[in-house]
Amino acid sequence: MNTEVSADCVIVGAGVIGLAHALVALRRGLRAVVVDRDPRAMGASVRNFGFVTVTGQQEGVTWRRAMRSRDVWAEVAKAADIPVLHRGLLVCAIRPEAVTVLEEFAASAMGAGCTMRAGASLPPPFRRDLLAALESPHEIRVESREAIPRLAHWLETQGVRFMRDTAVHAVESGRVHTSRGTLSAPMIAVCPGTDLNTLFPDVIARRGAALCKLHMMRVAAPAGRLPSAVMSDLGLVRYLGYEVAPSLPALRARLERERAAALAAGIHLIAVQSADGSLVVGDSHHYGADAQDPFQPREVDDLILSELSEVLDMPRPEVLERWLGWYPSGPQTAFIEAPMPGVRLALVTSGTGASTCFAIAEECLASLAGEAPPPHAEGVPT
Repeated sequence: MNTEVSADCVIVGAGVIGLAHALVALRRGLRAVVVDRDPRAMGASVRNFGFVTVTGQQEGVTWRRAMRSRDVWAEVAKAADIPVLHRGLLVCAIRPEAVTVLEEFAASAMGAGCTMRAGASLPPPFRRDLLAALESPHEIRVESREAIPRLAHWLETQGVRFMRDTAVHAVESGRVHTSRGTLSAPMIAVCPGTDLNTLFPDVIARRGAALCKLHMMRVAAPAGRLPSAVMSDLGLVRYLGYEVAPSLPALRARLERERAAALAAGIHLIAVQSADGSLVVGDSHHYGADAQDPFQPREVDDLILSELSEVLDMPRPEVLERWLGWYPSGPQTAFIEAPMPGVRLALVTSGTGASTCFAIAEECLASLAGEAPPPHAEGVPT
């Protein structure tokens, strides 16, 4: 490309956050161009559960973003022929303290729509000795490694232009300079994902963002079908939404005694089922120097699998596939900044990209258009 190409909106990054911006631009009737350095999605957007999590998200803007994004996922999944593999969430209680936390959560405003179930009422493959479970109707699950390419393909058929294998060298108001020439647009959204050092690294550093590494696996199908996504006690001390439960410290204290190694590795259980019956299982969280380590120690995987066996009747899960993921982590769940006029930097710093992407994109594009933020927004620059 030797000449300058113009558009209404240029989006840097074709991960789930960038694709969400492309969808919002399309819905606004904008001519959008998405630029990405890779030939296809390869990062956090395809290395996750495909699980749009609502229940347990932090009270306030993150929860509202998740609810809004869940609704948009349902719309775009139908349009782009993306299968929704299951809906809802079961948070299973192994310990009495977890039952109390779940009961308190269910009774709070954050637990709206959720109900408690006796452990014995859960079907196979759940363990018969589970004490109880919180059942949420709010979540949906897609297969990320299939959903993200399908979403990108559908956006392209609707008129969004993609420039892949294209590095972005610099961004200024009205222009994006790439390895294939310059793009001009009055609206530019930078969605860098895990690239924290190329574009606006000073802003990212000021926000305290750094990489987090996690372990994930695919295991062979259990003897039974999961009715929804699954979590366990460990998730209650990981997800900020459960902090509304007064008895949470008692559960945390018991877990620190009984599951100290799992807590130290940042493990909380999520298990979701794929179309072939296999389970995607994770995960762990490693920060600082540990996040730079490209290897996957077996002992961390074993801790994740042991938690899975505490919830499902799978004493020796057969691992079919293992992989590492990375995502930006920081003191906020996400942020949108305006480093210069006509440019917004959007970064999710909590591993909630799939769960909040569409709401964040709506906020970002409204900000670029000089409009009031949507109802779910908070603190968006204008």
